Amino acid sequence: MTTRRSPLPGLRALLFAPALAVFLHSPVSAGQDLNVILPVAEIESRLRDRPFQILDWRGSRREDDRTQRAVLAFEDSAVLIAKWAVAPPNGGGRFNNEPRYEVAAYELQKLFLEESEYVVPPTVLRAFPLDFVRAQIAGVKPTFGSVPGSVLVALQYWLFSVTPEGFWDPDRARTDTAYARHIGNFNILTYLIRHSDANAGNYLISSAPENPRVFSVDNGVAFASDESNRGTQWRDLLVERFSRRTMERLKTVTRDGLEQRLGVLAEFELREGTLVPVPAGPNIGRHRGVRRNAERVQLGLTEAEIRQVEVRLRELLWKINDGKQF
Repeated sequence: MTTRRSPLPGLRALLFAPALAVFLHSPVSAGQDLNVILPVAEIESRLRDRPFQILDWRGSRREDDRTQRAVLAFEDSAVLIAKWAVAPPNGGGRFNNEPRYEVAAYELQKLFLEESEYVVPPTVLRAFPLDFVRAQIAGVKPTFGSVPGSVLVALQYWLFSVTPEGFWDPDRARTDTAYARHIGNFNILTYLIRHSDANAGNYLISSAPENPRVFSVDNGVAFASDESNRGTQWRDLLVERFSRRTMERLKTVTRDGLEQRLGVLAEFELREGTLVPVPAGPNIGRHRGVRRNAERVQLGLTEAEIRQVEVRLRELLWKINDGKQF
């Protein structure tokens, strides 16, 4: 088992205070900001691979929420806060809980945005022992019935200094260049992934006026999801002007690049009834999002879903002409 949980509430509290103090008082790394205060590669590594203890656990927005806010303490005393979303049993995905869509949205932005511009916080898929997850969520079931010892979880870095209030301000987008760049990048991503869940709290803006980054933190209703009544306005282009630099990067995105980035998002080997992470290999089922054979479980976008992204990309490049770029 690679993860551990503090056994006593008192011990949890004692561990939490100094560890969090070390984390919060660490200097912000070069190129980072008040919202993402560690390098993305380090966050990904910690969430995907490193052992930790859970110091605090509560619903993301309310006590009975589908996702949880987990405080994770690592062996070097560093602490991260993450959104924890258990994949649904019997297949690993359903409407409004598609872990592969969450990771695909995160990975897609890497093709045209710099790390300091990311719209989706670091998001990974990780398999945990069933008993470990049941210590937090009683009665949780294995993600796959034929793999009884593991539960698949989407982990997403919890942003600092953000608010849902005022994330979209058309007047500000016309006059504030920094905000215009960030809201434009945000809208490009929501358009490409066909984002269809505009519920309050899914979109956030930094409280730092000098660097007003805009984020999309819930991307499970996107890509080829069924039609939604949760607010679909941001799957269209609402912003009037966009960064010329971003547009130039988008022109370099190819179908092969989309396949390489999105075709295989995570892969696990089956060992004694558990899921063990392994490097991504060749796509073993282009027409399925969750692929399984006797030895592997693989998650990624289907060929049709990737083709849809490519079509929307070409439409976006056609719609955003030079007059809409700055």
